[in-house]
Amino acid sequence: MRLIIRNAQIVNEGRIVTKDVLINKNRIEKIDHSITINKELVCNEINAEGLYLLPGFIDDQVHFREPGLTHKADLFTESKAAVAGGITSFMDMPNTLPNTLTNELLEQKYSLAAGKSLANYSFFMGLTKDNWQETLNTDTENVCGVTDDGLYFSKEDGIIANYPEYIEKIFANSNTLIALHSENDAIIKRNTEKLKQEFNENIPFEYHPLIRNEEACYSTTKELINIAKKYGNRLHLFHISTLAEAELFDNKTALNKKRITAEACVHHLWFSDQDYKKLGAKIKWNPAIKSEVNQKGLFDALHNGKLDIIATDHAPHSIKEKTGNYFKALSGGPLVQHALPALLEMHHQNKMSLEMIAEKTAHNVAEIYKLKERGYIREGYFADLVLVDLNQPWKVTKENILYKCNWSPFEEQVFQSKIMTTIVNGNIVYCNGVFDYTPKGMRLQFSKIR
Repeated sequence: MRLIIRNAQIVNEGRIVTKDVLINKNRIEKIDHSITINKELVCNEINAEGLYLLPGFIDDQVHFREPGLTHKADLFTESKAAVAGGITSFMDMPNTLPNTLTNELLEQKYSLAAGKSLANYSFFMGLTKDNWQETLNTDTENVCGVTDDGLYFSKEDGIIANYPEYIEKIFANSNTLIALHSENDAIIKRNTEKLKQEFNENIPFEYHPLIRNEEACYSTTKELINIAKKYGNRLHLFHISTLAEAELFDNKTALNKKRITAEACVHHLWFSDQDYKKLGAKIKWNPAIKSEVNQKGLFDALHNGKLDIIATDHAPHSIKEKTGNYFKALSGGPLVQHALPALLEMHHQNKMSLEMIAEKTAHNVAEIYKLKERGYIREGYFADLVLVDLNQPWKVTKENILYKCNWSPFEEQVFQSKIMTTIVNGNIVYCNGVFDYTPKGMRLQFSKIR
């Protein structure tokens, strides 16, 4: 059945224009003024007058916790929260149980998602010291990339970014996109020991950005960039959190020609170190949320093109796992349901335009990962779309949180904008608080050469 969206203010490729959008099956068939339909054809209509139509948010960094950690999240619950938040596609990290370190385990996750996920999906192959041959065999057309995010180099020996000789080996032999978490373990350990002498186990949470500080992030990010430049391989750096790091990136090269790309995350844009006293462990993420100077630096880097995309790093834990002292409370938190509303709130605060939101959450993600026929509102492309009302305030409460962990760092926040309808592959999966659980998302496809 066809679907037509009437009189939408379409936010796409740097412009906002009022047009109709005709969807046929999974794809956008036509975009034009006042589209007419043959009366013999069955067609549903959405009157979008006064609403804005954006390409669906493509989130390249989530932890949906399945398999093995489903007490705090799973593919169904988190994809449901995602589509309610205007996210139509996600890329999931490998730190599940078991870790996704073989192609067999990778395909098992794809099979799970095919029956459960309301959003489109892809899964990263995990990277550790011991699965080198498996990473070389990663299918670049059907898998978003390779990452160490959430994993240890060897058991508890830290992240791969701290092993430059191994990084060089990877870059010298791999032809896929490699996405890394960059922090310096030695600096973090040194800072931790210093504060333990003062506070023992009860380090205040506001010291988190002093432990995982600017130096820890900058030193490793700089080293990874230098190695990537040496080999010309495809490097993407997750969750950049400091101004100093952002300044390391290139904004002269066209995005489709860049070999090194990077992102900011919603929590680093919304919160600052001033929020720890109120929210404590609820905003404990790695890398840490830092100062307002760094926060402003991330905005500037997004505006000037040094940072390319915005992601969530959605990493839910049960509220029990987020309680206790500094060392007991786990790092990470849920974000997919509230990420786009938060960005739209930043639009109301004149921190970013709607066109920039579409660019950083959809267009550029598609370009970086070489996604096939997604990320834009174009004829022939998959119809992954979100309708938003910029003037319908609502409050985040326990009752409307959809995450399995049932909490959010945004609780009691009033957002001025509301997600009205989310369309995935031409199907209305979410509309005014009501879900259609029948259609499932599709496996994302990528260009072979990245």
